[in-house]
Amino acid sequence: MSEFGRDTTTDEVLEGVDLSGRRFVITGAATGLGRESARALAAHGASVTLVARSAERAAGAVDEVGAMVSGADLEPGVADLGDLSSIRAFADSYLAGHDTLDVLMNNAGVMACPFGRTADGFETQFGTNHLGHFLLTALLYPALQGGDGPRVVTLTSAGHSRADVDLEDPNFEHTEYSPWVAYGQAKTANALFARELARRAGPSGLQSFAVHPGGIITDLGRHLNDELIQDMADFARRRAEAAGTTGESRGMHFKTVEAGAATQVWAATTSELTDHNGAYLANCGVGVLGADPGVNGFMPYLLDDEHAVELWELSERLVGQTFAP
Repeated sequence: MSEFGRDTTTDEVLEGVDLSGRRFVITGAATGLGRESARALAAHGASVTLVARSAERAAGAVDEVGAMVSGADLEPGVADLGDLSSIRAFADSYLAGHDTLDVLMNNAGVMACPFGRTADGFETQFGTNHLGHFLLTALLYPALQGGDGPRVVTLTSAGHSRADVDLEDPNFEHTEYSPWVAYGQAKTANALFARELARRAGPSGLQSFAVHPGGIITDLGRHLNDELIQDMADFARRRAEAAGTTGESRGMHFKTVEAGAATQVWAATTSELTDHNGAYLANCGVGVLGADPGVNGFMPYLLDDEHAVELWELSERLVGQTFAP
């Protein structure tokens, strides 16, 4: 395994890598990790579709990345991950213009937002972070099948350690809403989806990974107030103590955007993960069961394959789309 680590940047990950001829779709590409991933990949020859929730944001992202990367092959895409009809419209448009897709990067997300529902009635975080990407991946799967060594990279978070996903009440219809618990459930769902996708589609050659990018100050934190931030810090400290984390690694550590996007770019391009399909990744490496999730660890329930199957089947029913790779 490479010697990359917590503070490795996207440019360091891609040094010497030629991505000419490879096509990427990145959700949440208007800002933060998505835009940085698009910039880094395009700088190494990749063709990138930058997906955002409005035409204005998508066009703006293309203009911004194009200004940073001379001659970049970029195109805008519009999909609101909180609206199934919008996702279907984007997928139809993409498939009409492209026969193949090499890498889908499920990067978009919302975090610790007030209680709300998506256009289709799902709890906002579960609906946007998980169900939206589940449907998008299902609809783009025919193009991925035609890709060269196709991969799906889905962002999760150390926040998965807040809660396993409650399949009996994923939309908080009967449970008191907690912004952080809802976020944790959605991020657990992301990781379970990545693992189950690898199990189902791995035999056909697709690789699927869940990526914890680390703590980065981006627009993802737009809903955070002092109370939520203090809650996050307190939980991170307790989590580190429980895992026996000591020294500088203990507590909250914030990365630059370039370092935060490195693990997802690495997951999308490295040849080192052939034997780790479905893995949880952090700090440009494979996650460690039982270690501090604030560093590179993950909770045992991310390995619950029965739960992953149940989540998959529930997701199919909720979005009205059979996904049988």
